[in-house]
Amino acid sequence: MTHLQTNSNDKPETLCARAAQHSQRIALIAENKSTSYAELIKLSSIVAQQLLSILNTEDLGESRVAYLVPPGLDHVVIQWGIWKAGGVAVPLAVSHPPAELSHTLEDSDPSFVIVNSLYEEKIQEATDGDLLVIDSSELVDGNFNLDPNNPELPSINPERRAMMIYTSGTTGKPKGAVVTHAILVAQITSLAEAWGWEKNDQIILVLPLHHIHGIVNVLCCALWTGASCQILPNFDPVDTWNRLSKGDLTLFMAVPTIYMLLIKTWESAKPRNRSRWSQGASTLRLMVSGSAALPKTALERWKTITGQVLLERYGMTEIGMALSNPLHGERRPGYVGTPLPRVRVRRVDENGEELGHSTQEGELEVAGPNVFLEYWRNPKMTEDSFRNGWFRTGDMATVDKGDYRLLGRTSVDIIKTGGFKVSALEIEEVLRQHQLVSDCAVVGIPDEDWGELVAVAIVKESSGEIELNNMITWAKKYLASYKTPREFRFVTKLPRNAMGKIQKEQVKLLFLDSSET
Repeated sequence: MTHLQTNSNDKPETLCARAAQHSQRIALIAENKSTSYAELIKLSSIVAQQLLSILNTEDLGESRVAYLVPPGLDHVVIQWGIWKAGGVAVPLAVSHPPAELSHTLEDSDPSFVIVNSLYEEKIQEATDGDLLVIDSSELVDGNFNLDPNNPELPSINPERRAMMIYTSGTTGKPKGAVVTHAILVAQITSLAEAWGWEKNDQIILVLPLHHIHGIVNVLCCALWTGASCQILPNFDPVDTWNRLSKGDLTLFMAVPTIYMLLIKTWESAKPRNRSRWSQGASTLRLMVSGSAALPKTALERWKTITGQVLLERYGMTEIGMALSNPLHGERRPGYVGTPLPRVRVRRVDENGEELGHSTQEGELEVAGPNVFLEYWRNPKMTEDSFRNGWFRTGDMATVDKGDYRLLGRTSVDIIKTGGFKVSALEIEEVLRQHQLVSDCAVVGIPDEDWGELVAVAIVKESSGEIELNNMITWAKKYLASYKTPREFRFVTKLPRNAMGKIQKEQVKLLFLDSSET
């Protein structure tokens, strides 16, 4: 199936084409340098021409181009250059080891890979030298006899494939989720409308650019609306607090892990820094948390420190964002709000029957122009992931007063014990209220009598020791007996992926590989 038809007047514009509307505004700030939209257009056009020249073609024709480039100007220029040349952008994670990169490269089968010199050794190990590797600096900074004002570039139909983002792999091998330019625009415009993005907005990016959170929610939304995005080379809590305190930012988006690190840094800071940081953060118009469940304790502490009520939302690699708490109005802790503009969401029971207005828990299914096109070269998995045109998320939820509340993934967060269905996320939220619990992860482990036992891995606060019998007694005050954990492990940290999401399958191994209590 190809998408190479030419333009139609009723087609949505692409992100790159829209940039011309904002030519004189500042698009990016990175490496202490500001880049206008006009400069971004020029630089990406040069990269596009070079990519076409490398393959000796007038159109990449949806060829995949992988790139391992740290967040910054070069990253964005290369991403846009791939799009302008008619290719499919495949962003690679700079934090991944060679073995994980090897899977992505083998599965996506790119024509070549663009690499920053920092990661040249890593990519060589991942490819065994079998793939054409291009130095990113040569593409962006090289002196070439090209005319960026009159680039001979292909016309890009919005229905073409644009990007392949790999899933986090929390439920199996990472899969390449493909979106077209039109799907990407649908994901962007839904958020831009719901969260009130405008050209005067300013945001900093502290998230990785191989994941939809950083790519779409931050970078693409900013560039679609003519806003300015400052890209920090990596997340540092002190640097982030200092940047927030300047008072010129309007938005900030991060994962719960980042907010928890910012909270710890604030609590250990000198009083004058605390005051300055809190004052600066209080001036932003919107702060968003996502990609993993936000502990209620973190939400409440962040509000105390900054006066900001974090907006929680729900999305996936395959669908972009689907649910969001309101920009204006009540944001209920533990809830992820209502469907975003032009996104349809429903709950179904085990037989696939829609639950309608019932408060019964059910699996979330999503439909709309935001939903991905396919899993790359996996038609069977693509077909199985849809039911009558609805994408099956695998996440369980209930609804109260129109707001959705996530219970967790059917595969790892819904525990079937003694005939009951138990939400791991609900138990985790309760256990985090204990004064000596810094963090925790609840899983179900196989048991002959109960089907599954509720088990928990706990990271203790450094200030004390947890006596197990006392912990169980405390838990039973707040949890039904069938929800109270039967197995405990105390660990120094929980396994998380690059976006801070707990890797539950690895947590299960703590119990399956050990007989310790």
